[in-house]
Amino acid sequence: MNKNITQSKGHFMTAMSRLFRKKIAVVCIAILIIIYFSGIFAFLIAPYEYTAQDYSNIKKPPSIEHWMGTDRAGRDVFTRVLWGVQNTVIITFVAILTGGIFIGVGLGLISGYRGGRVDSLVMRIGEISSSFPDILLVIILAATLRPRILGFIRYLEDAYNINGLVKTGIVDYLVISLALVSFGWIGTARLMRAQVLSIKQNQYIDSAKSIGASTSRILFLHLMPNAISPLVVSITMGMGALVGTEIILSWLGLGIQPPRPSLGRMLLEGGSISVLREEPWLLIGPGIVVFLLIICWNLLGDSLSDVLNPRTR
Repeated sequence: MNKNITQSKGHFMTAMSRLFRKKIAVVCIAILIIIYFSGIFAFLIAPYEYTAQDYSNIKKPPSIEHWMGTDRAGRDVFTRVLWGVQNTVIITFVAILTGGIFIGVGLGLISGYRGGRVDSLVMRIGEISSSFPDILLVIILAATLRPRILGFIRYLEDAYNINGLVKTGIVDYLVISLALVSFGWIGTARLMRAQVLSIKQNQYIDSAKSIGASTSRILFLHLMPNAISPLVVSITMGMGALVGTEIILSWLGLGIQPPRPSLGRMLLEGGSISVLREEPWLLIGPGIVVFLLIICWNLLGDSLSDVLNPRTR
């Protein structure tokens, strides 16, 4: 057991050392850390309230006081970008942790190991869901869930005399997270199932069964650690897709709702020809942040793929 732990640590440290020798991976990690920490601590970093309006500084270009300028309501664009990043951080991590990891990995492990009817049931559900465009189903689900969740939250406010739940944006977080989680598990489950089907044919799995190892021990100590490499790459690259999906939902009016700022809604408001001609900074600020989030996650996924692929060692 100690030898296996030592070897696992050795493989992990070797992979990390190879990853940090890739300059593009280091740059992507640094950019993602800066953006995400800026969003998480927006309440400390933001120089203004995201709803604060200064009618003497409407549509002002970037300056010392307003690094990314102000919008048509006199609100600081830099502040609103920070809070928009915070919304993206919360939604994407909730979606990837619950749908991509918890549900996807769990169903993939069970499906690949058990086989038979369990495997058929999980895969048929995934095939039915994936036969439709993902973004279309997410949009339909988000539009369907919103009025019901909003009504439930308002009922809680009235029944238990709780004020401000709707204003916190919890309805938007729940709607988008549930929509993304509902269809975000399929790809992870398929990948994990394929890995398990290959790995469970090895002799050490038969040896574990012969000595009476429990199913949970086989799944989590023998199968999952050996299937984790492609899963890490898939989840990393999937983060970029989740960021893009969340922004598209907000852009379509199904995501974060005003007064809370959203990167998607900021792109929508700054995407007209008149704005591009007269106030281009309204699009440049959130546009650069969105571009960096998506491109960095994808490049980091490519780097992890090279690092964890034994053929490239």
